[in-house]
Parts: sequence; C-alpha cells; structure tokens
Amino acid sequence: MQVMDDFSDRRPAHVLVLPGGRPVGTTPARPWHPPQVRMRLFAGALRGRLRKYGIAVDLVDYRYRGWNDDHLSPVRDGLRAIESVVRRRGDVRIGLVGHAMGARAVAHLAGQHGVESLVALAPWWPTDDADLIPAGRHLLVAHGTEDTRTDPRAAQSQVMAAGQRGVHARWRPLPGGGHFLLADPHWWADTTADFLTCTLSGKPTTCPGDDHAS
Repeated sequence: MQVMDDFSDRRPAHVLVLPGGRPVGTTPARPWHPPQVRMRLFAGALRGRLRKYGIAVDLVDYRYRGWNDDHLSPVRDGLRAIESVVRRRGDVRIGLVGHAMGARAVAHLAGQHGVESLVALAPWWPTDDADLIPAGRHLLVAHGTEDTRTDPRAAQSQVMAAGQRGVHARWRPLPGGGHFLLADPHWWADTTADFLTCTLSGKPTTCPGDDHAS
C-alpha cells in the first residue's frame, strides 16, 4: 500500500469519463450506442463512490463514433470538456478515465493543464500512445488478461516504460477478464474509484497496493 503524502491540496476535483469507439467512424455518436451506454453506467458507478470525497464525475459526449486518423475526434471532444470544467469551476484537479479508444484519448490529453490522474481501462494504444503522458502524472492501467480486442501485454509494456521515465504508473490485471468490463464489474469500478480517491481527494488515504508494477 502506498500512502499519498500531499494532503494540503484542497482544490476541487473533477473526473471526465471517455467512452470507447471505432478506429474510423464519422457518423454521429448517439446515447444509445453501446460504448456510450457502457460508460454512462460506469460514470454513474464512479459518481456514487466518489461523491463523499467531493469529486464530481461527468461523461464526455462525442460528436463522432470513431478516432478518425489525424482528426483525433475524441481528443477534440475531451479538450472541450476539460475547457468547460475549467470555465465553470476554475482551478480544479482533473482526472480522466477512458475505455479502449477513450483511453487513447486520455493519453493524448494527459499534458493538459490541471490534469493529474489518468485511468486507462483496456486501452487501445496502437502507436505507443502512453509515451505522450508527461512525467509526474498518476496513471492506472487496468486490463483483462483474456482481452482479445486490445493487447494487455502491449499495455503492460507501455506502463512499465512510462514508469521508467517518471510517470507514477500502476498496472492492474484482471485474471480472466475480457474487453468490455463485463467480468466482475464491481472490480473495475472499485479499482478505478480507489485510485481516483487516492490521487485526487487531497485527503490522507492509501492507494491500492500494486504487486504488478515491476
């Protein structure tokens, strides 16, 4: 268990949740599409766990269903969401949570001012996207070991590389878990919420132990 030692930062905290999607998809994202439904429920689970720590949670609305090459569609949507939070709340500590394509967007948004804590769930990082995460950020990567859509071994390798260059990186595998957060859904929500509480609450607390970080 790691005890966080910066208890003095009492700024409010706000978490943004970014859904998954497709490599290419220029049709509009709709609330009833599976990635949006999945992460709306996940955001609700986080909200219930984090409310008592004063940490707000919002789902990022996408305009399009896909990453869309150099357009970086979900990154643009995430940037707008961050800017909206800052306009409404001022100086705020920001956490980003993303699943699959959303986790790729999280890596691309990690350098934004105010972003401190990152959670990548079953990340789609096809071009070593974790290399974009600046040193000093807190990163949790959780991945089912039986995921056949995104590669848990590649994700673990990128977590290790991030840790070596100064990212506070943690790797949390779920034995037997797949891609869609369906196996043991409470584990995904609890692991994410515990990490965000540890890194954003500004209260004396402990981070989940990490037997797999090295």
